[in-house]
Amino acid sequence: MKALGPIPPEFTAKEGELAIGGRTASELVKEAGDTPLFVYSRAIIEQRIGDLRKAMPERLKIHFAMKANPYGLLLEFMADLVDGLDIASAGELEQAREAGYLPREISFAGPGKRDRELFAAIRAGVTLNLESANEAERALQIGKQLGIAPRLAIRVNPPFELRGSGMKMGGGAKPFGVDADRVPTLARTIVDAGANWRGFHIYSGSQALDAEALIEAQGHVLDLAAQLAGEAGVEVPHLNMGGGFGIPYFDKDTPLDVAAIGVALEKRFADLPGVLKDTQFAIELGRYLVGEAGVYLTRIVDRKVSHDTTYLVTDGGLHHQLAASGNFGTVVRRNYPVAIATRFDAEPEEEVNVVGCLCTPLDRLADAAHLPRAEVGDLVAVFCAGAYGASASPATFLGQGPALEMLV
Repeated sequence: MKALGPIPPEFTAKEGELAIGGRTASELVKEAGDTPLFVYSRAIIEQRIGDLRKAMPERLKIHFAMKANPYGLLLEFMADLVDGLDIASAGELEQAREAGYLPREISFAGPGKRDRELFAAIRAGVTLNLESANEAERALQIGKQLGIAPRLAIRVNPPFELRGSGMKMGGGAKPFGVDADRVPTLARTIVDAGANWRGFHIYSGSQALDAEALIEAQGHVLDLAAQLAGEAGVEVPHLNMGGGFGIPYFDKDTPLDVAAIGVALEKRFADLPGVLKDTQFAIELGRYLVGEAGVYLTRIVDRKVSHDTTYLVTDGGLHHQLAASGNFGTVVRRNYPVAIATRFDAEPEEEVNVVGCLCTPLDRLADAAHLPRAEVGDLVAVFCAGAYGASASPATFLGQGPALEMLV
């Protein structure tokens, strides 16, 4: 058997079934009208953000990284809970505006921004996190054409990485950001050109569960921002310190100690260099805010045995849950938290493989999992589905189409 990841403790049983927002999985599927279905819990998101605010210094703003989950109703809900939104395309900008976010609450990062995206961002008044000197030149020129001083920050490619991160965003050659040694000259150019200078965005990695590694990285971010500002002779109105806060997906993963991070950051904020005394600080989080609040529900449509191995074949799969299938950057495939939603309080009694409906052996949701006996019609729950699920998976593969989504 292969161990399953830890189910977030907020989920409990009701009438023998998994309950989300006080309602059973069967009730939610009936309301939605079909499976597969993503369900996101308002209560879990509110609790996560509330606990985070209590742990972090008061002056630290919390931004939501929209790429984690751009579901419209969830975006609208998040607007009242966070201080800003980080986007990565003109499409996301349009969705953000429709969800009610103000331009000054939005920052736009990502390499390869097209001129029409720069036009849209500058016209709207959002902050552009510039990824290169070329992008800066184009943004300044577009600002002149529009008669608008563009809101510009520099995304820095730092000379360090976040230790133990699942995805490293610094520490060497990267397509993201401007190499640190080139930042002072570019910052000076932007300020001298009359732009609305907004500071730095320094992101070194993601999905870390080691508080000490994050504390170390945040210290490096503060030191680097002060150094670059001093060399450029500019102020730092705003510093996006990046994110990196991870969630437990796999067996033996443990929750991140955010309290320790908050204590360390409070100490650093109490002893800032002069150039950062008036800086507004923010962290940019996606999966940490919404990942554990989401559940993917998929129905078993077949139960079969092949060479003494039992397969539970579902109507879902990697086209909605690419990460859970192990095909979203995972080197060694491990099981996400998975349960039989309609037998949530039953004891495990058999070893099964849970697979999807696609014509590929890559379509796996759980390997050699120890689960309660399940039959055709039962619902399977894949947890930690609130981030990089529906929008980060190939929904149109084999003509399957997207899953349904609900916020409860």
